[in-house]
Amino acid sequence: MKSLVRPWTGVEVAALRDAWRMSLVDFAAHLGVTERQVSNWEAKGADIKPRPVNQAALDTSLSRLNPDELTRFLTLVPADAIGEAPDSDQLIQPDRIRHPVDGRSMTWIPEGVFLSGPMDQPVWLPGFHIDTYPVTNADFATFVTATGHPAPRHWDNGQPPPAIADHPVVWVTHDDATAYARWARKQLPTAQQWEKAARGTSGATWP
Repeated sequence: MKSLVRPWTGVEVAALRDAWRMSLVDFAAHLGVTERQVSNWEAKGADIKPRPVNQAALDTSLSRLNPDELTRFLTLVPADAIGEAPDSDQLIQPDRIRHPVDGRSMTWIPEGVFLSGPMDQPVWLPGFHIDTYPVTNADFATFVTATGHPAPRHWDNGQPPPAIADHPVVWVTHDDATAYARWARKQLPTAQQWEKAARGTSGATWP
């Protein structure tokens, strides 16, 4: 499993302990280290990085969080401490999940070959999660409210008209979409990821 956190510092250690809701004693035993080590990491915050063997133990601990605990962890750590979305896909791989940050349904696309492009060239991709449905106006409004990001120009006073709340959001730029993805601890799909998700593995012309 790749690390979701790159690299771990005392800040993320403290967030993980809080996500587990463990005492200092219990968390140290959970990681197989001393209470003094955990206390030192947390006290020094971003100025300290645990040794590689301890980073591996922290990765393993993180991988065992349930979705609610993972949500709590993600709200406590800086956005730039988190790796790209495909790394977090290694945490849980059911066919359908509810993303812990924006609450949207995501579908697991297994690794393997699919037929790509007008010539149906075989291309292999690793597995990944992708949003099951388009981002709606209501979804984007949650992001706008949380971050202060500019709203689409056709909204009224920064809010989508109720009649189109469940419609796919429009009048957004690539930068707007990227900002939403970063806020949600995701990333935009590559062209090949989108094509595989849309066409399937057998090169369907009309997915």
